[in-house]
Amino acid sequence: MASTYLTRTLGSSSNSGTISMWVKRSKLGANQYIYANLVSGTNYGIIFFDSNDKIEFMTVTSGSHTQKLLTTRQFRDTSAWYHFVFATDTDNSTATNRLRLYVNGVEETAFDTDATGSQGDTNYLFQASATNDHVISGSASQSDLFDGLMTHVHIVPGSQLAPTVFGETDSTSGIWVPKTAPSVTYTAQGSFLKFENSGAMGTDSSGNSNTWTVGGSMTQNVDTPSNVFATLNKSSTHGNNTLSFGSLRIAFTANTSYTNSIGTLGINSGRWYVEAKVAGATTYYPCIGFCSMGNNTRRYYDPLYTAAHLGADEGTGYFAHGNIQKNGSTDGDYATFTTGDIISMYLDLESGTKTMKYYKNDSLIRSTTITPVAGQFYTFGATGTSGSDIVDFNFGSGFFGTTAVTSANADANGFGAFEYSPTLSGVNYYALNTKNLKEFG
Repeated sequence: MASTYLTRTLGSSSNSGTISMWVKRSKLGANQYIYANLVSGTNYGIIFFDSNDKIEFMTVTSGSHTQKLLTTRQFRDTSAWYHFVFATDTDNSTATNRLRLYVNGVEETAFDTDATGSQGDTNYLFQASATNDHVISGSASQSDLFDGLMTHVHIVPGSQLAPTVFGETDSTSGIWVPKTAPSVTYTAQGSFLKFENSGAMGTDSSGNSNTWTVGGSMTQNVDTPSNVFATLNKSSTHGNNTLSFGSLRIAFTANTSYTNSIGTLGINSGRWYVEAKVAGATTYYPCIGFCSMGNNTRRYYDPLYTAAHLGADEGTGYFAHGNIQKNGSTDGDYATFTTGDIISMYLDLESGTKTMKYYKNDSLIRSTTITPVAGQFYTFGATGTSGSDIVDFNFGSGFFGTTAVTSANADANGFGAFEYSPTLSGVNYYALNTKNLKEFG
């Protein structure tokens, strides 16, 4: 949601309320607001990730916070979904109950700042305002926008609720998951945003018809807490390279050596399909391919170690100038690719002869045999050396940046939306997500 926010003005005020949301982060190390309400210049309520990746949850009166929780814990996992519940009741006679924060069903208890204020303090998170909007995914001025994914956002003014209202532990996996049809008594100003209507992303599903106004370029995503799709991994991105659009775009910075960004999910069996589209110039020959997540030099996945291009050892890399590298050796010169081209990758770790097939705009470029190391896990990624190198990945989200694919081909399990078919010559390849990993990975 890096360039997106939602706004709505509440029609009444309350000193209690609950905000529940599922969040998957992309950008780290910067202030990013997930909820805000400005009643006046010095009276407001805000919830945000700060530059240390901690959560600040507070209301401010006359310029000073009257209630504030600042977590000790940092939230830096960009591969998983967090379920946050912010539950307030500033009229509560028990101080520790006035501001409560839950993460994945468990109450957070370790705080750098734990100031729950005085009984009866005004809670500006749920105060009505005639001139300013409540904002999801941004500050009150629609700046410092959240960069990542959100789903199942519940706004319930007037009720301080527990996380079990919105989520539950899956009896099979033991994982905390959202309740698809939670039993919530919404007040008149309450709302429930599923983001399931791609043509009207601000649609309220609470029954109140409290539609939120969408600002910016919001796109729908198939990545959900119940089925997590691979993205590029900020924690495995070298140098000052930046990720955006839900960690599906990598923009490389000028470097004297190769730098990489690789995926969040690893595989060592099965058949997998991924697409990448060149969104920037190819003057310095970006490289697209796959690599080991645990080679001895650690140079692909550990940003503290010297980087190398994909294909320098275990794996392969297809360069824009047409060269394909495999296990440190040149595998031949093939068709070049440039801005706007889509590179499809069919990775077969299942057959007797294991292969990586590269296609450019649905035309076969190279089928190369590979020899994966037993016990190793592999993933997809890209290499670059220049600030002009930009690559968009589609692990099944159905978008390159903010542009939807035109064909929306799903895999044989019905997952993902791809430009080209994941089925190749009658053989099924699959989107890289947790449900397919459980079956094939």
